[in-house]
Amino acid sequence: MRHSKRRHVLGVTGPHRSAMMGNLAVALISHGRIETTLAKAKALRPFIEKLITLAKKAEKANDAARKLHFRRLAIARVRDKKAVAVLFDERVTEFTERAGGYTRIYKLGQRVGDAAEMGLIELIDGNDEGYDKPKKKPAKKKATKKVAKKTEEQELKESTPIKDAVTEEAPKDEAAEDVETPVEEKPVEETSSEEK
Repeated sequence: MRHSKRRHVLGVTGPHRSAMMGNLAVALISHGRIETTLAKAKALRPFIEKLITLAKKAEKANDAARKLHFRRLAIARVRDKKAVAVLFDERVTEFTERAGGYTRIYKLGQRVGDAAEMGLIELIDGNDEGYDKPKKKPAKKKATKKVAKKTEEQELKESTPIKDAVTEEAPKDEAAEDVETPVEEKPVEETSSEEK
């Protein structure tokens, strides 16, 4: 059984995948944003965010041994001491106030050669507030079955022909007033100047 084995495999072996994620992480740390396939960008997001969490833990640690421990864990995953030094010494201050969500992915469309979905992944600035979440509308109450049956019965009563309802309820005088009678036009007689 493969419980808890959900990850972006990317069609490569395990060591190849870890080396690829390390190289992408080094490029992202050094450049701030990289353009790659969308699948690789989605696979890189949890990898780099765990490295940033290690850097935040190292910054909060009081003991020098703990700081060194977190740095060695990051070096074991990335395999580039210079990139880890940049992350742990310089860039970690941007993320101290953020509680997760250190990266952002943009979709760029399809690549010309093989039509692969491309994406741009970048590290978010520490002062970036992000997007406002839309407010949710209050949920409507669901009608019970009894109310639904009553409304069906009312619809059947209302669907009776209108002519029967008018003749039964309206008096004859009102019904006669509703009907428009054509107005007869009287011919205008021409008056001659002699009659005046």
